[in-house]
Amino acid sequence: MNVTNSIRQLRAWSAVNKGPRRVFVPTMGALHEGHAALIHAAREIAGQSGNVIVSIFVNPTQFGPNEDFEKYPRTLVEDLAICRDQGADMIFAPKAEEMYPPGRSIQLVETSLSKALCGATRPGHFDGVCTIVTKLFNLVQADDAVFGKKDYQQLAIIRRLARDLDFNVTLHGIDTVREGDGLAMSSRNRYLSGEERAQAPALRAALVLARDAWKKGESDPDVLEKLIAEHIQQHAPLGQIDYISAVDAESLQPISTTTQLVVVAVAVFFGKARLIDNIELK
Repeated sequence: MNVTNSIRQLRAWSAVNKGPRRVFVPTMGALHEGHAALIHAAREIAGQSGNVIVSIFVNPTQFGPNEDFEKYPRTLVEDLAICRDQGADMIFAPKAEEMYPPGRSIQLVETSLSKALCGATRPGHFDGVCTIVTKLFNLVQADDAVFGKKDYQQLAIIRRLARDLDFNVTLHGIDTVREGDGLAMSSRNRYLSGEERAQAPALRAALVLARDAWKKGESDPDVLEKLIAEHIQQHAPLGQIDYISAVDAESLQPISTTTQLVVVAVAVFFGKARLIDNIELK
């Protein structure tokens, strides 16, 4: 496994290690079993003769002024071990000054899908995501890229990014990896106190209740959202609901007669930890 923090070295490696298929997994580090599943999926897509590239970069442009950029966990040694175990070929772990040179003046702006859900209370967040993903796509030149479905809005926006900017990359959404009690794995779960951690699985349980109601014929978004809210309020009183929203999975807009797939997404604060989760309704 190769490791570099240099764009020049990444490009030099890429020029030599072309392979039949190149698969990319962008991360912010603090890797856990969920990330391991993404890298494992990338390895399967690439095959034994292809190349898997993982980026580890805590991107400053997607953090707001009052968010946890400085405190975001950085565990590079442990991260590299996970990447090695899952068969990654190249790890790109640049510093911020490598990705953002002094005097930079170009930034992408997303104008539609970022206005709801997490984007409603995190202005500029997805502009930062789009900018860094574009830079990484340009650097890695992958055939495929793998993203988790846990951040459903991010995946939808990156799909739109690839479409609108004509990136020749196939995107793969991988199902959320969960703890035994259903809690979605997240680097931010380590922020939870013991009592908060005990209540946090209520998010998944509430989403499953909504899915069950959907399968029985309930299609009113307001009813589904109320069902989720009541369950969280009853079983996770330490949680502060940020949003609950049932939307079109592609456009992230309100459900309409043309909606083919519905996703219900939630965000809940437990202290300073903001947990997100979602469920697809089919």
